[in-house]
Amino acid sequence: MRDTHDRRTANRAGESGLPGAWAAYGRLLQHLRKQRGLNQQAFGQAIGYSLEQVASVEQGRRPAKADFTTAADRVLEARGALEALQDEVDRAKLPRFFRDFALIEAEVLSRFSYDPLLVPGLLQTEAYARAVFAGHCPPLNEEIIDQHTEARLSRQKLLSRVPLAELSFVISEEALRNPVGSGEVMRGQWRRLLDLREMRNVEVQIMPAAPGFHSGLNGPFVLLETNEHRQIGYIESQEIGCVVHDPADVSAFGLRYGKLRSQALNGRESARLIERLVGET
Repeated sequence: MRDTHDRRTANRAGESGLPGAWAAYGRLLQHLRKQRGLNQQAFGQAIGYSLEQVASVEQGRRPAKADFTTAADRVLEARGALEALQDEVDRAKLPRFFRDFALIEAEVLSRFSYDPLLVPGLLQTEAYARAVFAGHCPPLNEEIIDQHTEARLSRQKLLSRVPLAELSFVISEEALRNPVGSGEVMRGQWRRLLDLREMRNVEVQIMPAAPGFHSGLNGPFVLLETNEHRQIGYIESQEIGCVVHDPADVSAFGLRYGKLRSQALNGRESARLIERLVGET
């Protein structure tokens, strides 16, 4: 009786505004579990999760975490079928406006960005990301904060993905000095940026705080190169994101980014500035 109710609930998941990827994962999980002759309680005990957690995942009400999927794939002998869906499940945790861009971003050859206000999401520590989402207006509940934070950290697979993508980040000094969260959160974030020097495909440059105009003052933007060698831009403000395809607009992004890189501190100078910030606290 319980499984019949769960199946009906899963079928309604798409109608309730929940991501379709969660519902699809849940239906597959339920099918594999039944093939193994396990009820939800026995399956939950086998993977270390409660009956309620298993039911929520099967109903598409809650996304599976990576540890859940790894354990489920092993117990159900799914041969990677569930793990193959994990990236889609994680991507669906992102804010709706950002999901299309995240799908493009995951496969790029290169990604260049300018961030004047915050440390870019791909470089954020978990504590910094959580502090950003905790400051959302209107306020987000704890479950949504957890989901958005997990999704942001999952995106960071791009940093070490094989084949490596070429990644460049120009970040304003003001963004580094803006106290997001506690002093401990900021120190952890600065150290994270310094650790990135070990990654040969990642370059971080700081745009120093100085009077005068530069093209980055018009706002943040991202410039991507796809596997098909197409250039794509992206801009975002107040939870509205826009993927830019027009060649003239994307070309302008490229020109601006080249100029920003020439005006920013180089890698060594940027590292010294960040080290000073760590030493000041």
